[in-house]
Amino acid sequence: MDAKSLMMMKYFFILIIFYSTNLFANTQSDSLAYQLQRKKINGMLDARSSKFGLYAESLDARTGIFGFKTKKDMQKSIDILIEIIQTDNEILKETKTLLDYKTFEQEKVLNQSKESESRNLAYMRTINKLENDRERIKNELEATENSLHSYQVLFFLLLISTLGLGVFIYRKIYQNK
Repeated sequence: MDAKSLMMMKYFFILIIFYSTNLFANTQSDSLAYQLQRKKINGMLDARSSKFGLYAESLDARTGIFGFKTKKDMQKSIDILIEIIQTDNEILKETKTLLDYKTFEQEKVLNQSKESESRNLAYMRTINKLENDRERIKNELEATENSLHSYQVLFFLLLISTLGLGVFIYRKIYQNK
């Protein structure tokens, strides 16, 4: 490899490193949002656990005569169960959002890697095209230099022939006098 090819390869690898760090930085910011969503879901799960503890307590509550459950006790248990179900629905909704976000993150990374790969392939094609053009121009230059050299030799031969003919004619004319 010559110096220009090595230089092009260096630039190519620098571009790859640049795009890789860019991709890494984007992934880090996405992970922060993903972690925030996970914390939100974990908080909701903790709230559900505490509500379930309240439900377990309400099942043991017996405020009626002779230690029986009253309608009020049962309604309290039912209300707590309804809250647990609502919390479960919210948790499922947020989990779906989290999964959608994770899928979006993966698609984004995949698209960025495909884009980087296509860009890198385009750079490689451009480098190959430039190298081929450089070789073609180099060959044309060599052909032109060879042609120029041939014309210069022909010109000097013609000049020498003309000078020789001129000297020959000059001698003929002055020798005959």
